[in-house]
Amino acid sequence: MNAKLLKLVSISAAPSRVIAGLMSGTSLDGLDIALCEFHGAGLDTQLKVLHFITMPYDQDFKEELKAISFKDQVALQNVTLMNAKIGTYSAALVLKALSVWNFPVERVDLIASHGQTIFHAPRSLHHHDEWPNATLQIGDGDHIAEMTGVITLSDFRQKHIAAGGEGAPLAVYGDYLLFSSATENRILLNIGGISNFTYLPAGRNPDQVFSTDVGPGNTLMDQFVQLHFPGKYFDKDAEIAGSGQVSTLLVEALLDNEFFSLSFPKTTGPELFNIAYLDAAIAGIEAKPSGTDSTLSKADILASLCEFTALAIVNAIKKSVADQSFKIYLSGGGMHNPVLTARISKHLGTTLNNTADLGIDPDAKEAVLFALLANECVSGGDTGYGSRPGIPAVTMGKISLPG
Repeated sequence: MNAKLLKLVSISAAPSRVIAGLMSGTSLDGLDIALCEFHGAGLDTQLKVLHFITMPYDQDFKEELKAISFKDQVALQNVTLMNAKIGTYSAALVLKALSVWNFPVERVDLIASHGQTIFHAPRSLHHHDEWPNATLQIGDGDHIAEMTGVITLSDFRQKHIAAGGEGAPLAVYGDYLLFSSATENRILLNIGGISNFTYLPAGRNPDQVFSTDVGPGNTLMDQFVQLHFPGKYFDKDAEIAGSGQVSTLLVEALLDNEFFSLSFPKTTGPELFNIAYLDAAIAGIEAKPSGTDSTLSKADILASLCEFTALAIVNAIKKSVADQSFKIYLSGGGMHNPVLTARISKHLGTTLNNTADLGIDPDAKEAVLFALLANECVSGGDTGYGSRPGIPAVTMGKISLPG
């Protein structure tokens, strides 16, 4: 047998594994790296986060990512080149992080790389019934494996689609294994570029687990800030939004999209929620006799985007988890936006917690969850996730052997 396959078998059978989970989201700002130690798998999973860091992307790399991401048409040569470059760039950042932690690469059993989503195309977005759901993450796993010498798992979302899902949200698998409770109804709300949540009813019954995207998280707000405030990538501490006034007309126009009436579960991305979407909403209300005038300030628009994002989240929770008491645990960059979280809390009439209360750094959560998917791929695979639509019980991740 190939020696690398023997090593993989040994890793699979070992009592513990050290896995580096890598996550880069739609914000395109950096690579989250969570170094995790796992014991067991499935509902018996025991996890310890050894280290976590966000390695920021340099400006040129950000611009190269933006040039090929979330657009209907891009140069195929650029996509091809970036597939390799993202892989080697990610590998270099992993090696740099390990050096910062003084953690030998030889002690890392596996790397789990989400890759970079450059286009997400469920049927609800592409509107071609004869074509399947689809999504594309680039950043080749072979390049990571070869450069680091570590067996690498990548491209997790394709199996989910092949098994009947939309490729997202994948957080439901880790949420169920790590955060479900025998006694407490929980909502794990992640506000990244796109917002999604997992509902975990008390009792750990997988048939009752529910997960869906709900709409924009930070993506519209970040795009607006980057367009109108040169040098800024996001509205730090919601300083700009906090000084503005919400336009009810604009919020209503932003909520007027068929996506919000689609049945759950569903997925979306910046392919829909982008500056063109905002511009169309503003133009629509200005064209109406009863519409707004042209005096909306940039702060007003950001305040309205916060309210829109909050209502998209709140409406989805109320619609899908009706008449249930629950505790909400936040993760993702949006949890650091005090205007957004205050609006969510007010509309739901409840306080918001975060996953630190459950033992996981909320900023590290998504990277941790991809490390967990890799652990399940090599050492699990027999966990039942119930029969809910959109949550196929599959083993995800393509394996790249070094050397």
